[in-house]
Amino acid sequence: MAPTILIIEDDPSIGKLLRRALMLEGYETELVGDGREGLAAFAALKPTLVILDLMLPGMDGIEVCRRIREESAAPILMLTARDAVDDRVLGLDSGADDYVTKPFDIDELLARVRAQLRRVEAQPQHRLYQLADLVMDTGARAVRRGPREIDLTAREFDLLELFMRNPNQVLTRAQIYDEIWAYDFGGESNIIEVYIRYLRTKLEAEGEPRLLHTKRGVGYILRE
Repeated sequence: MAPTILIIEDDPSIGKLLRRALMLEGYETELVGDGREGLAAFAALKPTLVILDLMLPGMDGIEVCRRIREESAAPILMLTARDAVDDRVLGLDSGADDYVTKPFDIDELLARVRAQLRRVEAQPQHRLYQLADLVMDTGARAVRRGPREIDLTAREFDLLELFMRNPNQVLTRAQIYDEIWAYDFGGESNIIEVYIRYLRTKLEAEGEPRLLHTKRGVGYILRE
Protein backbone atom coordinates (compact mmCIF):
# COMPACT_ATOMS: atom_id res chain seq x y z
CA MET A 1 0.00 0.00 0.00
CA ALA A 2 1.37 3.40 -0.98
CA PRO A 3 2.32 5.83 1.80
CA THR A 4 -0.23 8.56 2.53
CA ILE A 5 1.08 12.13 2.66
CA LEU A 6 -0.94 14.97 4.15
CA ILE A 7 -0.12 18.43 2.75
CA ILE A 8 -1.14 21.39 4.93
CA GLU A 9 -0.49 24.44 2.77
CA ASP A 10 -2.62 27.57 2.29
CA ASP A 11 -1.05 28.70 -1.00
CA PRO A 12 -3.15 26.94 -3.69
CA SER A 13 -0.41 27.01 -6.33
CA ILE A 14 2.19 25.46 -4.01
CA GLY A 15 -0.31 22.94 -2.69
CA LYS A 16 -1.28 21.80 -6.18
CA LEU A 17 2.38 21.58 -7.22
CA LEU A 18 3.20 19.41 -4.23
CA ARG A 19 0.17 17.20 -4.65
CA ARG A 20 0.82 16.61 -8.35
CA ALA A 21 4.52 15.83 -7.80
CA LEU A 22 3.77 13.42 -4.96
CA MET A 23 1.00 11.66 -6.88
CA LEU A 24 3.36 11.19 -9.84
CA GLU A 25 5.74 9.48 -7.39
CA GLY A 26 2.95 7.06 -6.48
CA TYR A 27 1.94 8.47 -3.08
CA GLU A 28 -1.59 8.85 -1.81
CA THR A 29 -2.11 12.53 -0.99
CA GLU A 30 -4.54 14.85 0.77
CA LEU A 31 -4.35 18.64 0.58
CA VAL A 32 -5.88 21.04 3.11
CA GLY A 33 -5.50 24.80 3.43
CA ASP A 34 -5.47 25.77 7.11
CA GLY A 35 -4.16 24.57 10.44
CA ARG A 36 -7.38 23.43 12.12
CA GLU A 37 -8.49 21.58 9.00
CA GLY A 38 -5.04 20.00 8.91
CA LEU A 39 -5.40 18.63 12.45
CA ALA A 40 -8.81 17.18 11.59
CA ALA A 41 -7.42 15.59 8.42
CA PHE A 42 -4.49 14.14 10.34
CA ALA A 43 -6.81 12.55 12.91
CA ALA A 44 -8.99 11.07 10.17
CA LEU A 45 -6.27 9.89 7.76
CA LYS A 46 -3.42 8.84 10.08
CA PRO A 47 -0.97 9.74 7.26
CA THR A 48 2.50 8.27 6.92
CA LEU A 49 4.08 11.73 6.57
CA VAL A 50 3.01 15.37 6.84
CA ILE A 51 4.21 18.34 4.77
CA LEU A 52 3.35 21.38 6.87
CA ASP A 53 3.59 25.07 6.05
CA LEU A 54 4.87 27.29 8.86
CA MET A 55 2.55 30.22 8.11
CA LEU A 56 -1.08 29.11 8.10
CA PRO A 57 -4.42 30.82 8.72
CA GLY A 58 -6.42 29.87 11.80
CA MET A 59 -3.60 28.04 13.57
CA ASP A 60 0.05 28.40 12.62
CA GLY A 61 2.28 25.52 11.63
CA ILE A 62 4.20 25.53 14.90
CA GLU A 63 1.07 24.85 16.94
CA VAL A 64 -0.17 22.27 14.44
CA CYS A 65 3.22 20.53 14.61
CA ARG A 66 3.17 20.45 18.40
CA ARG A 67 -0.31 18.97 18.51
CA ILE A 68 0.49 16.31 15.94
CA ARG A 69 3.67 15.40 17.79
CA GLU A 70 1.71 14.89 21.02
CA GLU A 71 -0.24 12.14 19.27
CA SER A 72 2.11 10.64 16.70
CA ALA A 73 5.72 10.07 15.65
CA ALA A 74 4.85 10.46 11.95
CA PRO A 75 7.57 12.44 10.13
CA ILE A 76 6.81 16.14 9.67
CA LEU A 77 8.50 18.11 6.89
CA MET A 78 8.02 21.82 7.54
CA LEU A 79 7.93 24.47 4.81
CA THR A 80 9.19 27.92 5.78
CA ALA A 81 9.07 31.11 3.74
CA ARG A 82 12.18 32.52 5.40
CA ASP A 83 15.68 31.07 5.52
CA ALA A 84 16.36 32.33 9.04
CA VAL A 85 18.02 30.22 11.72
CA ASP A 86 15.34 31.17 14.28
CA ASP A 87 12.57 29.86 12.02
CA ARG A 88 14.38 26.59 11.41
CA VAL A 89 15.13 26.06 15.09
CA LEU A 90 11.56 26.95 16.06
CA GLY A 91 10.23 24.38 13.62
CA LEU A 92 12.58 21.66 14.84
CA ASP A 93 11.89 22.54 18.46
CA SER A 94 8.16 22.11 17.89
CA GLY A 95 8.75 18.53 16.72
CA ALA A 96 9.39 18.79 12.98
CA ASP A 97 11.82 16.23 11.57
CA ASP A 98 13.08 18.39 8.70
CA TYR A 99 12.49 21.72 6.99
CA VAL A 100 12.58 23.13 3.46
CA THR A 101 12.71 26.85 2.72
CA LYS A 102 10.63 28.47 0.00
CA PRO A 103 11.19 28.73 -2.88
CA PHE A 104 12.25 25.08 -2.98
CA ASP A 105 13.45 22.69 -5.65
CA ILE A 106 10.80 20.00 -6.06
CA ASP A 107 13.38 17.25 -6.67
CA GLU A 108 15.14 18.12 -3.40
CA LEU A 109 11.85 18.10 -1.52
CA LEU A 110 10.97 14.69 -2.97
CA ALA A 111 14.40 13.40 -1.91
CA ARG A 112 13.74 14.58 1.63
CA VAL A 113 10.34 12.91 1.61
CA ARG A 114 11.94 9.64 0.50
CA ALA A 115 14.57 9.93 3.23
CA GLN A 116 11.90 10.35 5.90
CA LEU A 117 9.85 7.44 4.54
CA ARG A 118 12.90 5.17 4.59
CA ARG A 119 13.12 5.83 8.32
CA VAL A 120 9.47 4.87 8.74
CA GLU A 121 9.83 1.69 6.70
CA ALA A 122 12.95 0.49 8.52
CA GLN A 123 12.07 -2.22 10.98
CA PRO A 124 13.59 -1.36 14.36
CA GLN A 125 15.23 -4.19 16.31
CA HIS A 126 14.43 -4.59 19.98
CA ARG A 127 17.70 -3.84 21.74
CA LEU A 128 18.69 -2.70 25.19
CA TYR A 129 21.70 -0.37 25.41
CA GLN A 130 23.41 0.99 28.49
CA LEU A 131 26.24 3.43 29.11
CA ALA A 132 26.89 4.48 32.71
CA ASP A 133 23.41 5.24 34.11
CA LEU A 134 21.90 5.91 30.67
CA VAL A 135 19.63 3.08 29.45
CA MET A 136 17.80 2.83 26.12
CA ASP A 137 15.12 0.28 25.20
CA THR A 138 14.63 0.48 21.42
CA GLY A 139 11.57 -1.76 21.40
CA ALA A 140 9.67 0.44 23.84
CA ARG A 141 11.46 3.54 22.52
CA ALA A 142 12.17 4.44 26.13
CA VAL A 143 15.18 6.18 27.65
CA ARG A 144 16.08 6.75 31.28
CA ARG A 145 18.97 8.26 33.18
CA GLY A 146 19.14 6.40 36.48
CA PRO A 147 15.54 6.39 37.77
CA ARG A 148 14.54 9.39 35.63
CA GLU A 149 12.51 8.82 32.46
CA ILE A 150 13.57 11.02 29.53
CA ASP A 151 11.02 12.10 26.93
CA LEU A 152 12.60 12.35 23.47
CA THR A 153 11.18 13.26 20.08
CA ALA A 154 11.47 10.67 17.31
CA ARG A 155 14.52 12.37 15.80
CA GLU A 156 16.22 12.87 19.17
CA PHE A 157 15.70 9.17 19.91
CA ASP A 158 17.21 8.14 16.57
CA LEU A 159 20.24 10.35 17.12
CA LEU A 160 20.83 9.06 20.64
CA GLU A 161 20.41 5.48 19.43
CA LEU A 162 23.18 6.08 16.88
CA PHE A 163 25.51 7.10 19.70
CA MET A 164 24.38 4.24 21.94
CA ARG A 165 25.18 1.78 19.15
CA ASN A 166 28.66 3.29 18.87
CA PRO A 167 29.83 4.12 22.40
CA ASN A 168 33.31 5.55 22.93
CA GLN A 169 33.60 6.18 19.20
CA VAL A 170 33.88 9.60 17.56
CA LEU A 171 31.13 10.08 14.98
CA THR A 172 31.84 12.69 12.34
CA ARG A 173 29.25 15.17 11.11
CA ALA A 174 29.20 13.36 7.75
CA GLN A 175 28.46 10.03 9.45
CA ILE A 176 25.65 11.56 11.48
CA TYR A 177 24.10 13.25 8.43
CA ASP A 178 24.22 10.00 6.49
CA GLU A 179 22.75 7.84 9.27
CA ILE A 180 20.08 10.19 10.60
CA TRP A 181 19.13 12.54 7.77
CA ALA A 182 20.21 10.38 4.81
CA TYR A 183 21.30 13.31 2.66
CA ASP A 184 23.71 16.21 2.72
CA PHE A 185 22.45 19.43 4.31
CA GLY A 186 25.55 21.28 3.18
CA GLY A 187 28.41 22.64 5.22
CA GLU A 188 26.48 25.65 6.54
CA SER A 189 23.73 23.68 8.28
CA ASN A 190 23.69 23.70 12.08
CA ILE A 191 21.02 21.02 12.45
CA ILE A 192 23.38 18.59 14.21
CA GLU A 193 24.40 21.22 16.73
CA VAL A 194 20.74 21.98 17.40
CA TYR A 195 19.93 18.36 18.15
CA ILE A 196 23.07 17.78 20.21
CA ARG A 197 21.99 20.74 22.34
CA TYR A 198 18.51 19.27 22.72
CA LEU A 199 19.93 15.91 23.82
CA ARG A 200 22.36 17.43 26.30
CA THR A 201 19.61 19.55 27.85
CA LYS A 202 17.45 16.48 28.42
CA LEU A 203 20.24 14.10 29.46
CA GLU A 204 21.63 16.60 31.97
CA ALA A 205 18.33 18.07 33.18
CA GLU A 206 19.04 17.22 36.81
CA GLY A 207 22.74 18.03 36.81
CA GLU A 208 23.99 14.61 35.75
CA PRO A 209 27.55 14.32 34.38
CA ARG A 210 27.94 14.95 30.66
CA LEU A 211 28.02 11.85 28.45
CA LEU A 212 27.76 13.43 24.99
CA HIS A 213 31.03 15.23 24.26
CA THR A 214 32.29 17.39 21.39
CA LYS A 215 35.51 16.56 19.57
CA ARG A 216 36.12 20.01 18.18
CA GLY A 217 36.60 20.03 14.43
CA VAL A 218 35.80 16.30 14.17
CA GLY A 219 32.41 15.32 15.60
CA TYR A 220 30.86 13.93 18.76
CA ILE A 221 31.38 10.99 21.11
CA LEU A 222 29.23 9.30 23.77
CA ARG A 223 31.42 8.23 26.67
CA GLU A 224 31.66 8.39 30.46
